[in-house]
Amino acid sequence: MPDADAMPASRSGIADIPTILFGAFDRHNFGDLLLPHAIRSLIGQANPFYGGLAERNLRMHGGHRVHTLARLAATVGDSAVDIIHVGGETLTCSLWEAAVMLQRPEQARAAVALLDARPHERTAWAQAQLGVRDLAPYLLPAGMFANVRRVIVHAVGGIELGSVEPAMRAEVVAKLGAATSVGVRDQQTRAMLAENGIACRLEPDPAVLVAELFGDRIRRRARQGECARIVSGFPGGYLAVQFSADFGDDETLSQLAAQLGRIAQARNLGVVLFRAGAAPWHDDLACYQRLAARLRGTTAVLFDSLNLWDICALIAHSQGFVGSSLHGGIVAGAFFLPWLGLLRAAQHPGTSKQVAFAATWGATGAPAAVTVQDLAAGLDEAMAPQAAQRRELAWEWAKACRSAFQLVHRHAW
Repeated sequence: MPDADAMPASRSGIADIPTILFGAFDRHNFGDLLLPHAIRSLIGQANPFYGGLAERNLRMHGGHRVHTLARLAATVGDSAVDIIHVGGETLTCSLWEAAVMLQRPEQARAAVALLDARPHERTAWAQAQLGVRDLAPYLLPAGMFANVRRVIVHAVGGIELGSVEPAMRAEVVAKLGAATSVGVRDQQTRAMLAENGIACRLEPDPAVLVAELFGDRIRRRARQGECARIVSGFPGGYLAVQFSADFGDDETLSQLAAQLGRIAQARNLGVVLFRAGAAPWHDDLACYQRLAARLRGTTAVLFDSLNLWDICALIAHSQGFVGSSLHGGIVAGAFFLPWLGLLRAAQHPGTSKQVAFAATWGATGAPAAVTVQDLAAGLDEAMAPQAAQRRELAWEWAKACRSAFQLVHRHAW
């Protein structure tokens, strides 16, 4: 059974319809951990259920105690229930990818080494690990709950849906077609779904509301522990920098160090490296350590905390964000700060979540993402707009997000 603090609340003595928030917040990834906080705040329910693909307790990292959908289905029984998908790039997360990312790092490495080139065996392994057979497991499986009142999908992404295997794409389309309401966070995903007969609304990622919803909490966090030491230790300010493990080859790290060194010297900034995700296939601590060793002559530190609110505070009190994390950029933008995404050397901009988001919701005229060798020049452009322009854009994001949410939920709570 879920903890008492995960049980649905009641109003005026009448039990609410239980609500389950469902998403990829059963593993450590900054954006995924943030999304259920934003949605819970918006729906106004003190104690929804939190559902994922695995039983996890991520509260030590600022997340939630998460239960499998199968366990939650047994808990609610025949009672009516609402399911809310909280967002994230879940339309293209395959069963294999989900299963690997829910392993411990050493177990993930062993599974990939053994099974990556053996598709039939890896599928069987992933099914056994997660107890589901769905090809797109972070979308609600059909028939899981006995009495579903509504299935609401908020701000999901799937910019590479056109390139997944046809069977998985067909499953995604069927699941979204059965939902009560579907919202996507970028025009690229919306166009792909429209080609497959799915009508959906555009809405910004709920993380755009992080400053509005949690600003006071984040400011308090910045006065504590490691965050306070970082903020006080860089009186001239610092750049918050993050990158995923696929930027970890020697050539890319050397280029990144050279570009960051140029930026730090030109702007008299320190560099604070942080991980936005500790789950497999996210950020690799060893890559950060190797980059730090290359940043000779630059004041650089590695931020150790993996706590969601510490990461928010680190970004919010920086002079700007650079990285491959979409939510790192969104949080920076929500606090009126410049941000710049990173593209891998051969990556097409059409496969960048940062590019897709900025193309849909507007930017300040700067590029949304650049390759590592163009980082210093790109950051000059990102930092050029005035704070008032960034503030206006953040307000537009927040207004659009609230409007979309109210359109869907105005009659529900």
